[in-house]
Amino acid sequence: MELYKKPAYLLSEMIKKKECSAVEITQSFFNRIGNIDEKIGAYITLNNEGALKAAKVVDEKIAKGEAVSPIAGVPIGIKDNISTKGLLTTCASKMLYNYVPPFNATVMEKLISNDSVILGKLNMDEFAMGSSTESSYFKLTRNPHNLDKVPGGSSGGSAASVAAGECAFALGTDTGGSIRMPAAYCGVVGLKPTYGTVSRYGVVAFASSFDQVGPIARNVKDIALLYNAICGYDKLEATSVKKSYPDFTKGISGNVKGLRIGIPAEYFGKGVDSEVKEKVLSMVKELEKQGAKVIEINLPSTEYALSAYYIISSAEASSNLARFDGVRYGYRAKEYDNLIDMYEKTRDEGFGDEVKRRIMLGTFVLSSGYFDAYYKKAKVVAQNITKEFNHAFEECDVIATPTTPVTAFNIGENINDPVKMCAGDICTVPINIAGLPAISVPCGTICKMPVGIQFIANKFNENILLNTARAVELINGEAEVCEISGQEGK
Repeated sequence: MELYKKPAYLLSEMIKKKECSAVEITQSFFNRIGNIDEKIGAYITLNNEGALKAAKVVDEKIAKGEAVSPIAGVPIGIKDNISTKGLLTTCASKMLYNYVPPFNATVMEKLISNDSVILGKLNMDEFAMGSSTESSYFKLTRNPHNLDKVPGGSSGGSAASVAAGECAFALGTDTGGSIRMPAAYCGVVGLKPTYGTVSRYGVVAFASSFDQVGPIARNVKDIALLYNAICGYDKLEATSVKKSYPDFTKGISGNVKGLRIGIPAEYFGKGVDSEVKEKVLSMVKELEKQGAKVIEINLPSTEYALSAYYIISSAEASSNLARFDGVRYGYRAKEYDNLIDMYEKTRDEGFGDEVKRRIMLGTFVLSSGYFDAYYKKAKVVAQNITKEFNHAFEECDVIATPTTPVTAFNIGENINDPVKMCAGDICTVPINIAGLPAISVPCGTICKMPVGIQFIANKFNENILLNTARAVELINGEAEVCEISGQEGK
């Protein structure tokens, strides 16, 4: 078997046993990228020299008998809104087409201290605003399972690269489902951690109260390995939670005997494809056979979640993106008459349609006369959603839902229909609103396209999520590298 096809945990063992070198593994992934990324479009920037240098350091440590971390030498891809010192960080936007950060995000410092091998920066929806990775300024990313389908968004490059074997695992960010949706569409595992468990320092902000960095991998153990490396308190980040964390690779046996699984009717109603619903409920029945207890619950404020999310997130985006004005860094319009004209032309030329749409919506809901009518009401809805989840977790340990209402749609199908595009987030945004952890794991296919089941847990209960996801994995098997030969894409 080619090295790029092996899971991260196995690659780690092979490096330590000297069955292969970190350099050989890294080169295997670069060869894979060179062979298929022209079709997939997952990477914006490659880090060939830096990755091979880091791999060589790991090999030298192993040769000297030095102890190395569980992810040392394992190649990883990084979503392009996470700051990487000396390496382009574009947010897939013309606005930051030439931006090279002078510092690393905290998660990057953690990866580097663990001797990770950084392969490069992955494509995404511009400034993480989108559900299909079609809004990138640089390129289109395609779903490895069908090149005519979207990979989901905004971490589409991260999920597609993992599914296609272009990295062992990847980092994404999740503001309203941007890790879980592409994980579901691409048939891999994606974890959105509890808000505050992974530092956001150095991550280009979209909606600061929702954004969260998390891992994407082809199996649950790899998710746990990567989450171990990136979680933890960071004094540089105001919302970082100061607490101790367990070893998340422990206790993921997949034993669900006695586990209480909540099934909310609101996540299985209008808008959810009947076949997706059937796949998810069928998997829940399998878990019930293994000793889990299924409980019907209600989350009535779910129907207002999308509206509240887009009001609050757009309001925060309009504030966070005000800094991109052509003065300090990034793109600047070439022709302008005065300072105000430079601001206007730079932002008009530098931002794509989806980003402009959200900035305008956010500015509108924060404006005088509309703040109470929209933003304030959205915050009340957010509080109600949080209360309902808190009440639900008094009755159950995890909540099971579809990750997405449908499987991956065709490229170009929804790009000109913002309302339809946003509807794909219906199952994921409530979790970000409440700051909860959630995981998407494959639970079958429909017409050869993956279906994801989502498990939600109470804050800081990622260990329960990982164990539940492992139970699904034991039934379905771990995801393998997707073969794309013979697919053409239009």
